[in-house]
Amino acid sequence: MAQAKTLGELKAQNYRVRPVKDELRANLLKKLRAGEKIFPGIIGYDETVVPQIVNAILARHNLILLGLRGQAKSRLIRQLTDLFDEQIPSIAGSEVNDDPFRPISAHGRQTIEAMRDKTPITWIDRDARFVEKLATPDVTIADIIGDVDPIKAAKGGHLLSDELTIHYGLLPRANRGIFAINELPDLAGKIQVGLFNIMQEGDVQIKGYPVRLPLDVMLVFSANPEDYTARGKIITPLKDRIGAEVSTHYPTELQLGVEITKQEAWVEREDLEGSLHIPDFIRETIEQIAFEARDDQRIDKRSGVSQRLPISVTESVISNAERRALLTGEEEIVPRISDIYAAAPSMTGKMELEYEGEQIGAAKIARDLIKRAAGEIFEGYFVGIDFTRTVRWFDEGNTIRLADTASAEECVMLLESVPELIDTVLVPFDFTREQEAELIAACEFALEGLYAQNKISRNEEGGYTAATKAKKDRRGMIYDDLTETERYS
Repeated sequence: MAQAKTLGELKAQNYRVRPVKDELRANLLKKLRAGEKIFPGIIGYDETVVPQIVNAILARHNLILLGLRGQAKSRLIRQLTDLFDEQIPSIAGSEVNDDPFRPISAHGRQTIEAMRDKTPITWIDRDARFVEKLATPDVTIADIIGDVDPIKAAKGGHLLSDELTIHYGLLPRANRGIFAINELPDLAGKIQVGLFNIMQEGDVQIKGYPVRLPLDVMLVFSANPEDYTARGKIITPLKDRIGAEVSTHYPTELQLGVEITKQEAWVEREDLEGSLHIPDFIRETIEQIAFEARDDQRIDKRSGVSQRLPISVTESVISNAERRALLTGEEEIVPRISDIYAAAPSMTGKMELEYEGEQIGAAKIARDLIKRAAGEIFEGYFVGIDFTRTVRWFDEGNTIRLADTASAEECVMLLESVPELIDTVLVPFDFTREQEAELIAACEFALEGLYAQNKISRNEEGGYTAATKAKKDRRGMIYDDLTETERYS
């Protein structure tokens, strides 16, 4: 059926306009009956967050997503537009997406009165029905609700109390759509008060003039729990009017985190010179860094450790491996543990440190997190495998250094000098000695695991040496390691 271009054609098609929350509910029910995924690309929320959002939409509630940074709150909110109809009709020229059958603005009413069935209709895409605002302390009520525009009044010869003099804010412009406010606690209290009417009575008032707009809008907010005390708060009457509070969370399992990072990290590089292969143990080690950081007492838990950390680290690790391939002229690009150390600058800016952490320094904590993460993943791959002869070789005073820029040929030659290391490392993996790039990455991973177990030591230049002394609790104090690395700084 051809789209109607006038109000008369729209009436002839028996078109029925639905309130926005009814529209969202109806389209959500269709997706549920068809077994479609409600939020494509969102991993790890199928049993927790998604059901709560679905319930809120089915109940026609306004909602708030509450969680720490990097938990996909904004992505979830933006994907709500997929529940809209592809297009809806509106009176042409309306600033507030006027319903052709029930206009709310003076412009819409006057147009209908003057042109009746010849009123021109425009069709609005679903993406144009989403208005988003980042809350900041300088946001004004005029930004959100609107204000009287004296220039409009002067040019049109209208009284200031005339609705035609209004410059509409973001909320009226979201009529028949979704209005989202990110970081709600940062919004000044008096601005939050301005949202009361729309949430309870369904209309807004401009400035104090007798102009009321009965808006049809779904309100969605996001907030970080830290913000309640650090920068502001959500005032109690507003919280009371929000129908559903949905808590988001970080991945609960390592493999979920790995899948998220795989999906989000920039890995497919069209101009990459060579073939890229990222071993599973490297992916898991990178992800484990975030898990370790979230449990670390030296890192502020109120701020959280964003999922952006492993994503950024993965991208930096690939870049360092790519740089090595360019320097050595090798075509196969396989990241190693040394590349993760080289990616430490991608970690330090994503961790808010407690006092103890500030005293130690972000760079040293990042190195400790890599060590602990590698040790955790090492135990999963090499459980029950004996590295006694390899450790004894280091105890005899031997050392090995695998620089992050060293070629595969150079690394293999060095690794072959370590008794039984290569043969032992090959046990849990399905590649062979001929696959040099993977072999080097696995051997360095094993050495890092032995270092994490305090059976050998590692210096600042990436050299593995004999352990200076026994450290029984590798998860405990790290000051011995810090002292050791400072000698090589």
